[in-house]
Amino acid sequence: MVFSSIIFITAFLPITFLLYYLPFGNRYKNAVLIAASFIFYAFGEPVYVFLMLFSALMNYLFGLVISKRKDSGHKGGMTLAVSVVLNVAILGIFKYTGFIVSNINTLCGTSIHVPSITLPIGISFFTFQAMSYVIDVYRNPAIVQKSFPKVLLYISFFPQLIAGPIVRYTDINDYLARRDGFDADRITEGLTRFTKGLAKKLLIANCAGSIADTAYALPHDNICALTAWLGAICYTIQIYYDFSGYSDMALGLSRVFGFKFPENFDHPYCSKSIKEFWRRWHISLSTWFKEYVYIPLGGNRKGKVRTEMNKLIVFFLTGLWHGAAWTFIIWGLYNGILLVAEDILDKKSEKRFPVLRNIFTCILVVIGFVFFRADTLTDAAYMIRQMFTGFGASSVSIGYATEQLSAYNVIIIITGIVCAYPLSSFIKRRIRKYRSYDLIVQAFSLALLALCILSLSSAAYNPFIYFRF
Repeated sequence: MVFSSIIFITAFLPITFLLYYLPFGNRYKNAVLIAASFIFYAFGEPVYVFLMLFSALMNYLFGLVISKRKDSGHKGGMTLAVSVVLNVAILGIFKYTGFIVSNINTLCGTSIHVPSITLPIGISFFTFQAMSYVIDVYRNPAIVQKSFPKVLLYISFFPQLIAGPIVRYTDINDYLARRDGFDADRITEGLTRFTKGLAKKLLIANCAGSIADTAYALPHDNICALTAWLGAICYTIQIYYDFSGYSDMALGLSRVFGFKFPENFDHPYCSKSIKEFWRRWHISLSTWFKEYVYIPLGGNRKGKVRTEMNKLIVFFLTGLWHGAAWTFIIWGLYNGILLVAEDILDKKSEKRFPVLRNIFTCILVVIGFVFFRADTLTDAAYMIRQMFTGFGASSVSIGYATEQLSAYNVIIIITGIVCAYPLSSFIKRRIRKYRSYDLIVQAFSLALLALCILSLSSAAYNPFIYFRF
């Protein structure tokens, strides 16, 4: 099930809301959310509910064992290592088996059967979240949770189950134990945030994504510079509004049910360096790799060369986390190399020419996302080459670009670019002083929701990019 579906908006969410706010205690509310989360996940892949349940139970037990061993004077390092190996093995089996076997066949000339394993939706997210719980218990045994239902809810909570954000256990431990009851202002705030994310997804991401998909599906001979840039820019718009829109919906729903999650995006396209971009893009994943990979590797404490190597390792793993393909790995290394290059260059120039630096950073990000979107490295290399050399346009390619640049699509593209900057914060500061501010926001949200429902009822194109990770 996806948030941007009629069944979720008109049936699943209202029913869950009504059941949740019946006048019963926290255990009942947790049970409602667990049941809703299982139904939500099972709607698309019922068999993998058992995998998620196994992951939650396994990591719950590892947390208990590590806590007891630490309390009795043991280090618990071996138990932690076993838990990490098992989590990575589960993720590897489902996500990377085919990729590994295919590469062995290519390198060694063998003909080993490549297994076809369906990737469970969101496995990378809930596995990383479960691993963070066990690692945090190892670091601080006092936070261990002895109630399995609470750990299960932490791992399976449907607003962030299949596409994040990745939440640390310590961020929501208190909410699992006790949450505020019905609060109209908090619920309104949550539903407004949900509607904002839904609009990002349906009104901007889907439109830009349709243009990008068509561009990337064209034969190489029909791709000129204009077509290549149009496809690359539209995909850059799509992936931001698709994923940040999902995060807005997740954070909004968490507020509706009494939780508060950390932000996952902070206007990354206004960045003036790649380093700043990664402070603002997919914040929960960047924080996870910093806390559980970069710092344990030594961080920046073991000299300049080691620091830069650690960054390259982290971004190699970041690319690999996103998908079992060389395109993702190269995308990760591309970002890692850019970060290393920024470290080497003179930092005194960081605050000079902010507009030019922002434009340059955005161009680098657009080029990077070509690797992320392309089906193969060959396709990515050709697309990038055409972006800078494909000025001998064919009539077919020009015809495609002209066809896509309708008035509606141009408005959506411009809106996507403008709203990627902190425009809403600027507007809020200007109109919040007015007495009718809340009424304006609510009326605008209702109008957006109506547009979204109309869009859902009339369109079949509705993918979520990060569900496959």
